Amino acid sequence: MAQKTAHAYIKGIDAQPRKVSIVASLVRDRYVADAVVILENTPRRAAKPVMKAIQSAAANLINSGSIDTKTIAISRISVTAGTRMRRYVPASRGRALPYEKISSNIFVEVVGDEKVKKAAPKAEDKKENK
Repeated sequence: MAQKTAHAYIKGIDAQPRKVSIVASLVRDRYVADAVVILENTPRRAAKPVMKAIQSAAANLINSGSIDTKTIAISRISVTAGTRMRRYVPASRGRALPYEKISSNIFVEVVGDEKVKKAAPKAEDKKENK
């Protein structure tokens, strides 16, 4: 059986990469069905975007051809730092203190086996059966 891969890249998640990577490590190297169940029961805010990224990658794989949905597994998942927005918070004596809003990027790659195509009976076999 041949294996096919597909990926999804979600950018601009409003959460720190350190916190998102903790959630991503929960589902690394698992089947997609198991990963979705784990993430649905994870009480962290970053679980929802990670689940969306995994489901998007799985949908990309299913739409690319005939794939057995039970064999879809996460082969690679990584979280990197996204863009940083600089903002300011007012402080005493008319000052402004800077801070950064950090975002994350999530990359998910899934792999799955192609469905086995059943061979159609040959014309010779049909003649013999008659």
